[in-house]
Amino acid sequence: MESGHELRLPDMTSGERTYDIILFGASGFVGALTAQHLADHAPEGTRIALAGRNQAKLEGVRADLGPAAANWPIVIADAADEAALTALAQDTKVVVTTVGPYAKYGMPLVAACAAAGTHYADLTGEVLFVRRSADAYHETAEASGAKIVHACGFDSIPSDLGVLLTAERAAADGTGELGQTVNYVRKLRGGFSGGTIDSMRTQAIEMRASAADRKIVGDPYGLSPDRGAEPSRGSGHKPKATSPLDVVKGVVKGLPVRRTDDGHWTGPFVMAAFNTRIVRRSNALLGHVYGRGFRYQEVMDFGTSAKSPAMATAMTAGLLGVAGGMQLPPTRALLDRVLPKPGEGPSVEDQQRGAFRMEIESTTTTGARYRTTVAAKADPGYSGTAIMLGQAGLCLALDSLPDRAGVITPAVAMGDVLAQRLRDQDFTLTTDRLDASAG
Repeated sequence: MESGHELRLPDMTSGERTYDIILFGASGFVGALTAQHLADHAPEGTRIALAGRNQAKLEGVRADLGPAAANWPIVIADAADEAALTALAQDTKVVVTTVGPYAKYGMPLVAACAAAGTHYADLTGEVLFVRRSADAYHETAEASGAKIVHACGFDSIPSDLGVLLTAERAAADGTGELGQTVNYVRKLRGGFSGGTIDSMRTQAIEMRASAADRKIVGDPYGLSPDRGAEPSRGSGHKPKATSPLDVVKGVVKGLPVRRTDDGHWTGPFVMAAFNTRIVRRSNALLGHVYGRGFRYQEVMDFGTSAKSPAMATAMTAGLLGVAGGMQLPPTRALLDRVLPKPGEGPSVEDQQRGAFRMEIESTTTTGARYRTTVAAKADPGYSGTAIMLGQAGLCLALDSLPDRAGVITPAVAMGDVLAQRLRDQDFTLTTDRLDASAG
């Protein structure tokens, strides 16, 4: 068994790289799940290496992956070692990384990939990290041809691809652009990632220290590549945030507990504040093909029972409590005792019981109505995310994709190609027309 791997610099003039994919952070919980998915589903001959800072842990992961991964090389690199990250990026077509919180550990790897023309995929759910990444490296990545693709897990592939498919169907039918669009999270069964909690903690600390950061996080169009082209505060789409708690209150106020026309009670969805910004960035990067009047939100569906309004209200209060508690050291310390830790995760049996289902409903400028369903029988934060990240890495490494580069989104970078890959993994991604004129 190979105990290590000495990186060699590729011939950059010919585009030759040693690897198709390097999985960085392979010894973490989700990293190991992603490694297993790649071992099970990567086509024969795909050149994959496992990377991280602890060789013994990486060797342990490799040993558990089965015969397909027995000869995968191991690459030693630390997230703070810029020279090692530069060599790593130059030696592969794609870097897939699970090393977060990304605001703490992710930017040197983004810089290395952008400079080397190496595609990149991560699991970030951090608005501030994506904003800083885009500001610092979008032009560099455009020039090198690198696709720097954030949010390649449950945050935010289902949302991002779901809206793209809806807009494409409306365009194919000739029914106009998307208007009011709501993503209803109908089912969500699974664990909440300790890494996601750690990212929330990191961003809360940054927001408390910086009014500028609070402004970015509180702006629904804070990830747009051209903020001036988006709706202004006067149109009700750019709230003023004067404190960290104002940001949280703004999200909750914008998505109150309510009863829909069909009797379902809805409330805030925990990842809406990030997902909605990724979707709006996709629209802007694609030249606003979803529409200038496109308005998007995400809500959690709590059903139609007598208990539903109480459940929705409790969830709203809970989200406000956790997000607000993250702002202050004393309450943050209390939350740290009960919330999942980075590197922790559910058992295989619990993951097998996981599932999610989203229904994205939109009305176009001509009044046509569509519903796009994105669903899978997989734990959204763990096994499902590993599938999405693994397939994103394979897509970037092996498939013919749109000629777009820079700090972009899953929909912009991979779009329909990734959607088909996920269908091949038993994900549901379908779009139906709902209005009576459809027939």
